Parts: sequence; C-alpha cells; structure tokens
Amino acid sequence: MGGSGSGIDAAADHRRPGMAGRMGGRMRSQKALLAATLCACMALGAGAFWWYASGRAPAVPAVVVGDGMSGPAGMVRVPGGEFLMGSDSKQAQPNEKPAHKVRVHAFWMDQHHVTNAEFRKFVEATGYISTAERAPAWETLRVQLPPGTPRPPDSAMVAGGMVFVGTPGPVPLQDYSRWWRYVPGADWRHPNGPGSSIDGKDNHPVVQVSYEDAQAYARWAGKRLPTEAEWEFAARGGLEQATYAWGEQFTPEGRQMANVWQGQQRQPFPVVSPKAGGALGTSPVGTFPPNGYGLSDMTGNAWQWVADWYRADQFRREAASARLIENPAGPLASWDPSEPGVPLDAPKRVTRGGSFLCNEDYCLSYRPSARRGTDPYNSMSHLGFRLVMDEGSWAQKRQQATRKTGAPGVPDAG
Repeated sequence: MGGSGSGIDAAADHRRPGMAGRMGGRMRSQKALLAATLCACMALGAGAFWWYASGRAPAVPAVVVGDGMSGPAGMVRVPGGEFLMGSDSKQAQPNEKPAHKVRVHAFWMDQHHVTNAEFRKFVEATGYISTAERAPAWETLRVQLPPGTPRPPDSAMVAGGMVFVGTPGPVPLQDYSRWWRYVPGADWRHPNGPGSSIDGKDNHPVVQVSYEDAQAYARWAGKRLPTEAEWEFAARGGLEQATYAWGEQFTPEGRQMANVWQGQQRQPFPVVSPKAGGALGTSPVGTFPPNGYGLSDMTGNAWQWVADWYRADQFRREAASARLIENPAGPLASWDPSEPGVPLDAPKRVTRGGSFLCNEDYCLSYRPSARRGTDPYNSMSHLGFRLVMDEGSWAQKRQQATRKTGAPGVPDAG
C-alpha cells in the first residue's frame, strides 16, 4: 500500500516540477515523493476516545493550555519524556524503522496549525512575500534536478504552487501527475489557484507555504519549528506505539477522528466531483477531538513542516548508536535514494502528519511515525505548519515583558 512503490516516498519540490509545463524530467523524478505527499493522510488527535479505542487510559498529565500568563497563549505544554520513536509495525515504511528510544525535553506547542488569519497578521505586519508568490530561483530549483538539466526559460519560471485537482473517474495510482497540477497564481491566499479564495476560512490551516515561509513566520512570532522527535512525541499524546494518535481503531465507536479522505469523501481516491466542488479540503482547526496533550490535528487536515533535514535512513542511524538519544536534532544533511535521477543529497526537510487527502487505498501516512522529505522551497495545497517554544524561551520572554510593562505578561507575536 503506499505511494510510489519505493516505500520511502519523499515530498520534495512539487511546486516547480510542473511549473515549466514541460519539465518532464522533474515531474517524473518526483513521482515517488508527490505520491507520498499527496497521500495527505488520515488519522489524528482524539482525547477521551482513547479509552474506547485502546481499552486503557493514557498515562498523561492534565492538559495545560497557555493563557499568556502561565504559558504562551494558544500553546499547550508537552511534558517531554522518553518514548519509542518510529515503528516496527507491518504498516511501517522502511524510513520509519526501527523503533528506538528517544528522550525529549518539555516544550510548548501550538494547539493547532498556524491559521490563515494568523499568517495574514504576519504578512500585514511585515510585508512578507511567500515563496509561492515569487518566481522560483534557479539556484534552489537545480539542486532538485538530475545533474546537467538545462535551465528553463524565464517564461517558464512563474510563481505558483502545486494543487490537487483530482480525477473525474478511477485511474491507476502509479502516476501522481493525473491528479496534481502546477497552477500559476496558487498561493496561501489562493490555495487552489487564482479562482480560489480563503474568504470565510480564517480558522483553517494556512497552506501553500514553504519551509522558508514557516521559518520566516517563526522568527516573527518568537517561536521555532519542532524537531522531528518533538513532533512525534507530541503527536502520540502519551500513547506508546499506538497505530493512530488516539489508539488502535481508526473510527472508535464509528467516530471520525481526523480530516482525511476516508470517511470524508464518497468517491474513491483520487476521484472528485466538480459539481460537489472537488475534494473536501481543509477543515477548521479543532474540528476533531484533540489528543492526550490537547493538540488538534496532529495527523490529518494538512501536512506539517518540521525542522530536521530528511534522511531516509535516519532512524537506523540513531538506533545503531545503542544509547538513549537526548533531544535529537536530526542529521546534518539530506539523503534520499527513493527518487531516480534526483541527487541523493538534494535538500529536503521532514514533513509529518498527513492531510485531508490520505486514504487507506493509497497511503499510510496517517500514523504518527510516518515521515516524508520535502524540498524546502516547495508549497502545496495541503501543506502547512505549527510551531513550538522552549520553556526557557517562554520564561525569558515573560521576564522581558514584565520588565518592560511592570506587570506580568507577554506581548503578542511581532
């Protein structure tokens, strides 16, 4: 089951491959990874329903939500601790194996994805222009292409993003280009192209944002992207090696737990009905039950950028050390053998969590251990992010605000 057949699909630069319209080499080379990414998967956070799904109560502390005084507003405290990262299950892909012991410190994490409203506030405050709104730079594009690929003409280097368009009927699932298109003019304000809009969707995850965009927002907000280990620890919500973020049953007592294709769409993937408005798309953050730490949509809804470089063999490397790894920060560079013709060390960052496109017939990335690699300059209609803050950073920020105002508290981001 799974995307390209490699078993280690990576989500590299799907924004520009179709861009030139004729950049067939790149489109083919990214078949594996888009197949994985678009697998935009299912699963997600639940809280009380763990009892139904697993038959045991998770050993997690009470949910702590920051209010701007006791913790950063809009963030929840993840207690940290030791856990088994990755998976040895039959469903796990090679890049998830083996399960190995890791310990992370306590930290604060955004309760949900960064939303359209929050990203708009950042753009209005800074004048930031996102990656998808700029013509691609050849220097960032060529490193994702087979050596010797000629530079496309300037007319082909147009701003835009990759958009899921679906198909009118069932198709073989080997060729992602049947249901993905590069759409000039697609960006965070117009995630499906110039004719689309985020009006009325302030509380939906912002999408069509690159790793670079997420980093820019993080600097403005005084936060950072989570490490891959922090993300997985948080996504598991206190459940050791559970299949989903809420337990073992996909729909405990018939309850839908995440915004994924299965249970949300009537047609099999990737079939969409134009009369019905196409694929369902993102849902408002917090629509589904949170996990044991109080985090919403840790899997499903939209993929999430994390800080680490992507190595397909990283978990094997970590396990080989035969010691408990404290706060792993990931490898120093990328390595991914799953894309023929693409340099093994083409820059990729880890993406996690899946999205509204994930389904049981095409991908398995709705599990907390599933992972992909994505070109840092890529943007897609199902890819967003959330941020974290160290406890020390929060304490320092609050102290600075107290000295400035004479009263405890912390100013808004930016």
